[in-house]
Amino acid sequence: MSSYVTFTIDDALYGIDVLQVREALVAQERTRVPLAPDGIAGLVNLRGQVVLTVDLRPRLGLPPAADDAERMMVVVQTDGEPTSLLVDRVGDVVDVAPERFGPPPDTLDPTLRPLIRGACRLEERLLLVLDVDEAATVA
Repeated sequence: MSSYVTFTIDDALYGIDVLQVREALVAQERTRVPLAPDGIAGLVNLRGQVVLTVDLRPRLGLPPAADDAERMMVVVQTDGEPTSLLVDRVGDVVDVAPERFGPPPDTLDPTLRPLIRGACRLEERLLLVLDVDEAATVA
């Protein structure tokens, strides 16, 4: 059995292995990074530690969120450092049996395939399991 922290971006359901997640919290004020590539939302101070925030919308080829949208952050570990992933909403932790996990669907945009480790069939919808290391890498 695998457990995933779920979140939504533009009504699609994504998940991250629960062991990679440090915390989930309401998005905080960020300091912009001059000349940063698209997808770097800025830096945030989490209890005295400066943490890079990556907006997953551009990584997934989606338009920016509305200026008044109340977004959330999922703080994960990548290369031994915390990274904050900016998402639309955080959901529940779901447990998925191994037989429900499979490869990404054939209909998935080929440019997104490197970001998705696999897919899980849930009762009501499809959960796309995010490759955290790949998603947090913004060139």
